[in-house]
Amino acid sequence: MKNIKFLSLLVCCSVLFLACNEAPKQDNQNQEKKSIIKPVSNQVLANSVIYEANIRQYSPEGTFDAFTKDIPQLKQLGVKVIWLMPVYPISMKNRKATGDLSIEDIKDPEEKKKYLGSYYAISDYTAVNSNYGTKQDFDELVKTAHENDMYVILDWVANHTGWDHKWIEQHPEYYHKDKDGNVTDPINPDTGESWGWTDVAHLNYENKDLWNAMNAEMLYWVKEHNIDGFRCDVAGNVPTDYWNQIVPQLKEIKPVFMLAESEDKDLFYEAFDMGYNWEGHHIMNEIAQGKMNVNDWDNYMKKIDTTYQEDDYLMNFITNHDENSWNGTVKERLGDASETMLAFSYTLPGMPLIYSGQEYDMNKRLKFFEKDSIPKTRAKVWPVLEKLGKLKNTIDALDGAKKAANYQRITTSEDANILAFKRLKNNSELIFMANMSDEPKSFSAEINGDFKDAMTDKDISLNSEDLHNFEPWEYRILLKP
Repeated sequence: MKNIKFLSLLVCCSVLFLACNEAPKQDNQNQEKKSIIKPVSNQVLANSVIYEANIRQYSPEGTFDAFTKDIPQLKQLGVKVIWLMPVYPISMKNRKATGDLSIEDIKDPEEKKKYLGSYYAISDYTAVNSNYGTKQDFDELVKTAHENDMYVILDWVANHTGWDHKWIEQHPEYYHKDKDGNVTDPINPDTGESWGWTDVAHLNYENKDLWNAMNAEMLYWVKEHNIDGFRCDVAGNVPTDYWNQIVPQLKEIKPVFMLAESEDKDLFYEAFDMGYNWEGHHIMNEIAQGKMNVNDWDNYMKKIDTTYQEDDYLMNFITNHDENSWNGTVKERLGDASETMLAFSYTLPGMPLIYSGQEYDMNKRLKFFEKDSIPKTRAKVWPVLEKLGKLKNTIDALDGAKKAANYQRITTSEDANILAFKRLKNNSELIFMANMSDEPKSFSAEINGDFKDAMTDKDISLNSEDLHNFEPWEYRILLKP
């Protein structure tokens, strides 16, 4: 009997000993899973390219899996941040169809099926659109990105929900209402009229209970799915104080990267790392269309210097989901200036953006409310993006984040049409020089020394007395050896 008791005690002790040894092992495995990629930092973001992934239109399948398998090849383009357009279920009620019609206006059941609605009319913040796959598929996407040294940020729509969201019924107090007590779509505060976003219901941040509810939804994705931050839709339409209180809570879990769809400098004081270079984008379009010139760009850069703090930075782009679908393709807006403006967006202070399909010379407007698909044939743009991405990733002179390389304008004899500037950091130096017009130009520039042309790999010697002859939209990126 004593022997049996002794043996029982020995077995129990052994089990406890093994359990104690297993627990830390499990913790270590969890920690390893979380540590596949280094935490987000300014050091990494300084040389990053960001990729906007439109899961619905990225492939004929329109699934997480179809995008995930292509993540490794994005490394060839220097991508370090993947921004996923909204991946959540889309409301059926008041769903946008075509023109001014909503889904309720379409009577043919088969016709109704093709209208998938706006990505930004969300019915559930903590679910994924079943058309894209499962949460397990989503987790595999994040894991694959991390294994390839890329961060994943989610598109977050805090200003409004779809009309099917449970809050409409359970918490109508979370929403703006008209004089009759009806929940409204978003209203332009300057005119008092609807923006036309009739497929969404406008959230009211005067209600602090909404803050707590929205906080829980954002925290969920960082805690449970290990994402690395958010791109926040119309961030300026949500109170800055809201963002200022949620971001520290996110950062208690892990460092995060926050991108605001806004140029509002107040958002950058505490909450956001990067904003949109909307004004710069529009000036690029105007220059390409002959409506502005380099003088307008110079005035804009002076404005940037006086408007923003030294550690604020912006996302540079020649296209994105809004621009492509509503304002035209790269070729439609920029024409023969397309490659020049692409190279320009990479050499400016800030972070350059690639939108799904841009890398494949996409020359069509993607449908916004229906299924579509990008091309998948590499042509002219892919090798250009490869070269620009490698430069961005490796050249200190292209550091673009909080400790950006210096930007110095270089004087030329044709300053209204020739844009030349120098980027400097540490011992790294890069010069961008371009004819920003649709006519040949001859000019001299205050540039002296030996350089390597980054796009052709040719050596070149320049003197301030040289006369340069540039064809329309010709550009050069020069590196100091």
